[in-house]
Amino acid sequence: MSNRMDYMGPLKNILLATDGSEYSEGAIKEAIYLAKSCIEKLSVIYVLEVNPELETEGQKIVERMEIAAKEHLDRIRKMAAQDNVECEVIVRRTDQPYKAIVEEAGKIKSDVIVMGRRGRTGLKKILMGSVTAKVIGYSPCKVLVVPKDSEIKVDNIMVATDGSKYCEAAEREAVSMSKRCYPKVKKTFALSVAPAGSDLPRAQANVERVMEKAKEQGVEIEPLTIVGRRYEMILKAAKDRNADIIIMGTYGRTGIEKLLMGSVSERVVGLSQCPVLVVKA
Repeated sequence: MSNRMDYMGPLKNILLATDGSEYSEGAIKEAIYLAKSCIEKLSVIYVLEVNPELETEGQKIVERMEIAAKEHLDRIRKMAAQDNVECEVIVRRTDQPYKAIVEEAGKIKSDVIVMGRRGRTGLKKILMGSVTAKVIGYSPCKVLVVPKDSEIKVDNIMVATDGSKYCEAAEREAVSMSKRCYPKVKKTFALSVAPAGSDLPRAQANVERVMEKAKEQGVEIEPLTIVGRRYEMILKAAKDRNADIIIMGTYGRTGIEKLLMGSVSERVVGLSQCPVLVVKA
């Protein structure tokens, strides 16, 4: 892993959320890598999605789920041990997995939650698994979403901003990451998408503001402004410029019933070919 760096800086607590599926594989490897570089113990949470009815009437099913969870966690322990990382394992039974993950992150004062994504679910319903969406909406810390076959190399970093206060933390994260990983980072892009041509001046002002902040830190940022649908243009720009990671902000909770982040972030996380780091304001 000599081509990689401690791109997220010092971390005291990392929470890996896994469901035992193949979609967690990239997240598992990334969490172990992060833990290896900065902490003594990696916290791993496995949530058994069990409703009250299954608890009472499907005990054998629950037992099989528990056995599968133990085998999966034992495998993670062995993987981590190869890098001298100790794992603290938490198993929770609940019919609301996202709550268990968020509660645990708060309890251990996690700096970041690392989790996978259930892949693309179709052109019309471009949403990630609801657990991932709700974790990001409720999380007290930043969330790193890693597609199953991904590995973060930070050669090229892209931050997407719309100029709102919700994006400021993401902008700071991108500048900090670029500075920390110099000279490994080849390029850091600041992207702002204009929904229409008339919005271009505002988009240009957004990226110029990021460039000024970066310049103060001795970091060079390449500006990008594109006209089009926000999530489509973010994904296209990331692909065209071989982005290794997309950094975004989130609008957080959007209502008591609809506990999802803003639709742009949601679609980018759900469709991105590279990992996405969602930073809380």
